[in-house]
Amino acid sequence: MEEILFSIGAYNFTYNHLVGLILSVITLWLINGLITRWFLPKVTANKDIEDYSLNSAKRNISVFLGLCFILIVILFLGIDADIFKTQEFTYRISHIIKILLTIQGFRILFWFVTDVIIHGVYANAESNPKKHPLDPETPEEHESLINRIFKNILIVLAIIFLLNLFNIDYSLFSKTLESGEIFNFRISNILISILIFLVAQLFIWMFLKVIMFSVYKRKKVELGAQFAINQLFKYVVYIFATIFVLDNLGLNISILLGGAAALLVGIGLGLQQTFNDFIAGLVLLFERTVAVGDVLEIGSIIGTVERIGLRSSIVKNRANVSIMLPNSKLVNDNVINWTHFDTKVRFELNVGVAYGSDTKLVKDILLATVSETKHILKYPVPFVRFSEFGNSSLDFKLFFFTRQVLIIEDIKSEIRFNIDAEFRKHNISIPFPQTDVWLRKDS
Repeated sequence: MEEILFSIGAYNFTYNHLVGLILSVITLWLINGLITRWFLPKVTANKDIEDYSLNSAKRNISVFLGLCFILIVILFLGIDADIFKTQEFTYRISHIIKILLTIQGFRILFWFVTDVIIHGVYANAESNPKKHPLDPETPEEHESLINRIFKNILIVLAIIFLLNLFNIDYSLFSKTLESGEIFNFRISNILISILIFLVAQLFIWMFLKVIMFSVYKRKKVELGAQFAINQLFKYVVYIFATIFVLDNLGLNISILLGGAAALLVGIGLGLQQTFNDFIAGLVLLFERTVAVGDVLEIGSIIGTVERIGLRSSIVKNRANVSIMLPNSKLVNDNVINWTHFDTKVRFELNVGVAYGSDTKLVKDILLATVSETKHILKYPVPFVRFSEFGNSSLDFKLFFFTRQVLIIEDIKSEIRFNIDAEFRKHNISIPFPQTDVWLRKDS
């Protein structure tokens, strides 16, 4: 018989209890030291994590292990007393500890994922912006968005865990399926549906920003192609997420798809243009004849493509105004893509000088003027062409290359100002059209 050291009410404390508790303290102390003094410094190295954040994580881990010790004591000593009972469940002291353990565990998991993994990715993006293209938002805004998504996932998981722990996942209503089975719609079904969409968002981030990033970098995929791949992947993931949600809510997918097919036939007749734009959007994403960042000229509109959606695309013009264009317009209309294969574009200026001017001096002035103008590329080198002998002028064409297509009119204007100033300085005149009129008097 085990020797009893002391007794408290009906509970007897023996040597085995003492040895077990001592071993538990030593084990938890070693685990705490291993995590806080070896594991955390190793995984947080070069992650740009603040000291207060790291210290807070260490405290949370120590509190978590302390709660584990309290739970071990309660279960090991057999002092898990009842708090209150219901017809379906008995609530004990250990349940309170498990609630605290759940909260503390999720806090540690949230810190590790957001501050170590996610922040590490975006810290690398900020230090190497050209090597890690992100979404249109700034890295700080997008990092905050992903952190909120993960936080919501943990909250939903914690609620589902507690519902099952306390057996309070009540059925809201029941229905009989075609198979004869009874489907109970519970609180957890709503939470799981929310969880599916949140996990889909997190999965999209992990796949595109972590996995595909290395692929894009290795294959040197251009930004427009990355955007097209990312958009298609998002559409596929959200479609599957919607199917899983409907199945989780007890809806018959086959009946829904059959009804949707019949409905879409009627809708398609009235929304032909919308479906035309939808198909055009897929064509743009696959062919990439127009990509994000391209400078387009569509009729009187000249602007940069900001976004390509499934139905419409957004083009920002020179006045910084966003114009929403149907995708069918980008596919079917005549579209000039100034930066499709190469961002270098050649432009020209027509200049006429008076007869008798020094043509070599004119050429030197034009080349010197354009070389001193901002945004003009040094290579390919600008050049001058003596185009023709005009009616009242010697006509020249000045050719130059630039990447600044949207502000080309401002660049041309600056070049004209400089040419006019240099011509005045060297007494070179720009003639205006002249017409000689001969009057003949018949005798």
